[in-house]
Amino acid sequence: MLILGFDYPDDCYFDLENDMWCRDLGDGRMQVGVSAFGVKISGNYFYMCRPKSVGTELEQGKTMGVVELSKTVVTIKTPVSGTVVEINELLEDKPELINQDPYGKGWISVVQASDWERDRARLAHGATLAEQAERRMRLEPSDDWIKP
Repeated sequence: MLILGFDYPDDCYFDLENDMWCRDLGDGRMQVGVSAFGVKISGNYFYMCRPKSVGTELEQGKTMGVVELSKTVVTIKTPVSGTVVEINELLEDKPELINQDPYGKGWISVVQASDWERDRARLAHGATLAEQAERRMRLEPSDDWIKP
């Protein structure tokens, strides 16, 4: 689904506050990454990505790693609680995959969900996604990307 020009795939759940997404891989594992809108407001370029290592326990809304943007290092927050079971090793040499293909080759980690039912209730998806995402986008001070 396109919302104000940004892709929000139907198979993803979104933590709009932290501009992150997760995708249910169907076996209790969730693939996690930065949303297309998150990429845009981050400056469209990732110079480094260091996710927490395999085996790390994560809590929804807490730090799952750090990324380096044009002149700053920021933490990224996980949309789902659980244990990191895989990290995208391609990002070690090509962190720009996050901005080039955020829902494909630019995923960051795979998390074995520990309480998906609880976490899912806090994420945007489905019929209410468009309204919630537009509200979130309009909170950003830069309106040069917002279409009327």
